[in-house]
Amino acid sequence: MNIKLAQAEKIISAAKEKAKAIDTKMNIAVVDAGANLVAFGRMDGAWLGSLDISIKKAKTARFFDMNTGDIGGLSQPGGSLFNIEHSNGGLITFPGGIPLKNGKGEVVGAIGVSGSSVENDHTVADAGAKAL
Repeated sequence: MNIKLAQAEKIISAAKEKAKAIDTKMNIAVVDAGANLVAFGRMDGAWLGSLDISIKKAKTARFFDMNTGDIGGLSQPGGSLFNIEHSNGGLITFPGGIPLKNGKGEVVGAIGVSGSSVENDHTVADAGAKAL
């Protein structure tokens, strides 16, 4: 199972609408089940430094089929995943990455969002994920 381009574009559109509603500018990445980039959107004025972060959030969420914020909690000193962010060419372990599931609950990809506070990043990613 894989996410299709039309689905990825719909997800990005929903995420952009949420970003506009909360008055922020975001970079939004959608990857497929193999963690390959399918679609990307950079809102006008979104931080350039967040471009790579959004892609890495999406990949991190897909690599482990978990929200990146949940991985972040496990990767703190003393946690079971301490230092995991140094694996796989660099992971992002703070909120804004969410696995994407089809109607059967199968992971078909992930969304990653970056450009604001991690709370806003997660809110926008969640809006995109719900569009699937």
